[in-house]
Amino acid sequence: MITLYSYPKLFGVADNNPYGLKIFVFLKFCHLPFRHEHILDPSAAPRGQLPYISDDGETIGDSDAIIAFLIEKYHLPIDSALSFVQRDIAHMVDRMLDDLYWVMSYSRWSDPEFWPLFREAFLGAHPQVSAEALEAARKYNLQRYHYQGIGRFEPHDAYKRGLADLEVLARLVGDRDFVFGDGPTSIDAAAYGFLANIHFYEIETPLRQFVRSQANMARYCERLHEAVTA
Repeated sequence: MITLYSYPKLFGVADNNPYGLKIFVFLKFCHLPFRHEHILDPSAAPRGQLPYISDDGETIGDSDAIIAFLIEKYHLPIDSALSFVQRDIAHMVDRMLDDLYWVMSYSRWSDPEFWPLFREAFLGAHPQVSAEALEAARKYNLQRYHYQGIGRFEPHDAYKRGLADLEVLARLVGDRDFVFGDGPTSIDAAAYGFLANIHFYEIETPLRQFVRSQANMARYCERLHEAVTA
């Protein structure tokens, strides 16, 4: 059986990291049975990053590589109806979400307005995690943000980047049930991984304020959430 290793839950969402949630939802969309192991220490993961899966003794890391592996191994038809243009759009949206990740993560671990609220929520939901361990994780993340570049932005300027990405996603989703039609594809799994970790995040960051102000995005996120948690 497939085992998904990813970060812990938060605010009723199956993984408080968008990439782990992306894989969780992809597995649900494809009706693949799996075990879900929530961990904090990524040291055993490929390249030291979560999420990763174990399947019949094979370990695969990186969310895009995991999806490609599962589609090939299990002959999954989830993206088979997409045109070349749709596949190109999905690829570009996936890369845009990679950019949004840094702003979303920054809002939790770096922004002095929201970090204390995130710390309190996380420690309250996971009392087995010590305040010292969470502070060490924050220190590590602040180093990452500095070298990636987002850590050199003032909060207002950092959020401008993320809001620009969300505006594009809002127009792409429109009023459809799914990004490319009547059924979910892997890009819906990716979009939900991010939107759920913003929409259901009970701290009023500018990202959350925007998503909840867009009726189409809120409906899209809540519809997918209901489908994968039923």
